[in-house]
Amino acid sequence: MPTYTITGRRALRGRIRPAAAKNSTLPLLAATLLCQGPCRLRDAPRLADVDTSLALLRAVGADVRRDGGDVCTRPADAVCGDIPDHLAGAMRSSVFYLAPLLFRAGYVRLPLPGGCRLGPRPVDIHLAGLAAMGADITFEGIAVTLRRSGPLRGVDFTLRLPSVGATMTLLMAACAAEGRTVLRGAAREPEIADMVRFLRACGARITGEDTSVLTIDGGRPLGGAVHRPLPDRIAAATYAAAVTAAGGDVEICGCDPAIYDAFLRFLAETGAEVRRDGDRVRIARDPAVPLRGGADLTADAWPAFATDTAPLAAAVLLTAQGESRIRDALFANRFACAAGFAAMGAACEAKGRRLTIQGGAALHGAHVTAPDLRGGAALAVAALAAEGQTVLVDCGHIKRGYEDLAGELRELGAGILQPSP
Repeated sequence: MPTYTITGRRALRGRIRPAAAKNSTLPLLAATLLCQGPCRLRDAPRLADVDTSLALLRAVGADVRRDGGDVCTRPADAVCGDIPDHLAGAMRSSVFYLAPLLFRAGYVRLPLPGGCRLGPRPVDIHLAGLAAMGADITFEGIAVTLRRSGPLRGVDFTLRLPSVGATMTLLMAACAAEGRTVLRGAAREPEIADMVRFLRACGARITGEDTSVLTIDGGRPLGGAVHRPLPDRIAAATYAAAVTAAGGDVEICGCDPAIYDAFLRFLAETGAEVRRDGDRVRIARDPAVPLRGGADLTADAWPAFATDTAPLAAAVLLTAQGESRIRDALFANRFACAAGFAAMGAACEAKGRRLTIQGGAALHGAHVTAPDLRGGAALAVAALAAEGQTVLVDCGHIKRGYEDLAGELRELGAGILQPSP
């Protein structure tokens, strides 16, 4: 298991640019299966989940390769609808292949998706929407198989909650379906609009991005496109949290601050200096001045506080003055990182979806284990604020969402060693 060694209390300074967003790149890779022409995703991040996605595409018969920093795909004559168990189990994003493979192969068999253990993450909305479009669904132990006897058909469908994954799945299916589809109660995250831009560049007719109602006129052949995925707002929030926790002065470039506005407003309320200028944000904090706690945050669907940033906010609040509370409305086990925080000297308690932080902690180095991707990043942020040395056993999580978090933070002045194998 990779291990990070982090020496805290070193101010961060410099400039950093987030890579393309994992949460855009992974569904876009699946969407390329819908296309009859070649596709190129510019500067696709080198992440473990991206590598798994490329392996999955090859396994079902797609022609995909790396070309420098880009990922290029070409349409395959035929694809297979069987998703290998080991690839489905490696990441949650295997669910994005339901609609493209159902369309291309006429069937798809999906073993239970893997990924971070954040609590129940049902795919019932994905399946209900696909069933409404004409899919026949069979459950086989830990796998589900979808088949179609004819073309998918457009529907008027209301999501029971604004699931990002289900919205993307049904958006892809609607492009392949005959007739008009209206998706109501759709997610509005920036990554949804990014997929709409890609599909539209391929020839799809879609309106309503950035709203909760998407209208898709399907059945049109999709060509290829060249597309640059959205910058990673969660990585940008991670760098902002790191400099707030450790102190220093860092400029985050190339990522519109509007797409992580809620997190930036939170940091400003703790006492960090936040200055915006176009697609740049400057975060500064004097480590001698205590942060302000007393936060009461709820992580929820866009435009609320993003669930992936909730553990990062918790890491910032550990040393802040005053009790703070964070609730995650989306995932039942978002705060598994609380055990690591406690090992570092924080007074915090996780109960279900809620985390209570007493604040004012004098953090110290400890031996901790990353329970999941964002929890691992949050433990790294907390370690930057701690006295002494922290050993973070990662279990391979952080590399799933960050190209090189250790190297990036080290470039800013952090005392962090590359993870050992």
